[in-house]
Amino acid sequence: MSDFLLLAFLFLIAGVAAVPIATALGLGSVLGYLIAGIALSPILLLLEVDVVSIQHFAEFGVVMMLFLVGLELEPKRLWEMRNRLLGLGGLQVGLTAALIAGVLIAFQMDWRIAVAVGLILAMSSTAIVLQTLAEKGLLRGDGGQASFSVLLFQDIAVIPILALVPLLAMPGAHHAGAEDGHGAGLSLVADLAGWQAALVTAGAIALVIAGGMFLTRPLFRYIAKARLREIFVATALMFVVGIALLMTLVGLSPALGTFLAGVVLANSEYRHELESDIDPFRGLLLGLFFMTVGAAINFQMLWDDLLPILGLTLAVMGAKALVLLVLARIFALRGSEKFLFGLGLAQAGEFGFVLTSFAVSNLVLPEAMAPRLNLIITLSMMLTPALFILHEKVIRPAFDRPADREDDEITEKGTAIIAGHGRFGGIVNRMLLAAGYKTTVLDHSAAQLDMLRVFGFNVYYGDASRPDLLHAAGIEEAKLLVVAIDDPAQAVAIVHHVTQNHPHVHVIARARDRHHVYQLYNAGCRDVIRETFDSSVRAGRSAYEALGMHPFEAERLARSFVKADRHALYELAQVWDPDIPETQNPAYVQKVREMNEVMEPGAALGAFRERHERGWTPPSPQDTETDRQRIEAARDGA
Repeated sequence: MSDFLLLAFLFLIAGVAAVPIATALGLGSVLGYLIAGIALSPILLLLEVDVVSIQHFAEFGVVMMLFLVGLELEPKRLWEMRNRLLGLGGLQVGLTAALIAGVLIAFQMDWRIAVAVGLILAMSSTAIVLQTLAEKGLLRGDGGQASFSVLLFQDIAVIPILALVPLLAMPGAHHAGAEDGHGAGLSLVADLAGWQAALVTAGAIALVIAGGMFLTRPLFRYIAKARLREIFVATALMFVVGIALLMTLVGLSPALGTFLAGVVLANSEYRHELESDIDPFRGLLLGLFFMTVGAAINFQMLWDDLLPILGLTLAVMGAKALVLLVLARIFALRGSEKFLFGLGLAQAGEFGFVLTSFAVSNLVLPEAMAPRLNLIITLSMMLTPALFILHEKVIRPAFDRPADREDDEITEKGTAIIAGHGRFGGIVNRMLLAAGYKTTVLDHSAAQLDMLRVFGFNVYYGDASRPDLLHAAGIEEAKLLVVAIDDPAQAVAIVHHVTQNHPHVHVIARARDRHHVYQLYNAGCRDVIRETFDSSVRAGRSAYEALGMHPFEAERLARSFVKADRHALYELAQVWDPDIPETQNPAYVQKVREMNEVMEPGAALGAFRERHERGWTPPSPQDTETDRQRIEAARDGA
């Protein structure tokens, strides 16, 4: 018992110490876990711990992860992915295996061994790739979806690969342990004929799908009646473990089975509950798996053959990346998504360890080759986080940077100039156009403007913070400038330039928060609109009404609040100093205290209650609805 507790404590303390540091440095949690495993390696070696056995247990985290991915993927969406799943995934496995096998055959390796090695190295790491894509929010992009399609196909391809590998056995080959039942275990298809095994396998898949569709809902309803969360968690784990066991008994990938179950349950009302129950176990087991990968590195072998093994690792990753980039071009992946796909899947995968052991036990690979092959797989997995960092820090910014483009020639000048045609500026522009005013719209997003022009909007590419562009847009003749750009500093610079050099222009500026209001006020703008203020006031007015207040009373209080807040905002703006923090500005602090004393908490509610005590009764629901319509009509008219 003490040995188990010591081992658990070592893994936990290593993960807790390494992962936050790695995350803070922008390296990601996966690399943190790998580093933790490397740090633990000497201690585990001293304690004679069987890291491989722990790794096999921790691989169940991949099974849970595929179940959770399936929960997010409805059957309709899975069907829509069929072209990428079969085409992209099938070509990746086939071309990668063929390329690696062809190179090995060219170096005089037996073709059977070469094909087996090619199939082993064609697999990528589902655990590392999916975890990293989800962690960085890249899973829903084109590159993330293409990567997921390939990983899912690889998981399906395990079945034919396991059937093919024994056929590659060397004629007359024999080594110790070949007949000792290595790898033997419980199986429902071991002694069956081919057609019988296929029938049992199909029946197991049908059982998983039918069970997910018809049995899980009654089961979870029954469990929910107990109102004990731990029982629901136990049921969710039982469900996942049971499916994984069934798939293992019929010779299929347990991850594939749980993925199918997740897809079946994607529309279930218990989906979110299952996600919240399974996710902590998935995270812990995946973290343990990554640590075992780091701990399993044979540093003595690596040091003895450093250059050959490192060279082979980079060669394998280069070959896989080459195939992936070619496929990315064929399947129309563009920009940084293409490189995310090519670099993200360039490593060998955790299933390579299983296939290597399986190939050795079936007399396909020499026993002496297995440790070096496993070391290449491990090193490629360890280099993967660095590739994701390369994509995030170098490749993605290079592609996301606005393309060099000359400013458009402004041929038509309007009464109003709008700087920024996003969610805020776009609505203002539409309102002005609807009222018959002519506008000149400036925006520095080429993609945004190209899209707007498709819909018939007259917009121009350019940076509104440049005085010469404002001059070209007709700032001397314009009556109004609406500053609706996202960058707060640029917005302040535009306001300052226009108020100082073109005082006849009325400036309306969008502010992100109160601090930005003060900056814009200090720059000379007196018509500042906080981007979320009006919607927040409307929410507060609805809250009044939901608590029983009459719509007229709610509207009156909302308008009073807006008036008081606007007065307070401009009072504070006059004593605000950009060079002094607000909490260290005596004049600002004193003004806030004075305003808090004037605005007595609960004053509005007290007045409302006083009216009730004088005998005021709320109107009927019919009158209330009529009042509401009148108020809304008045607002629309205003």
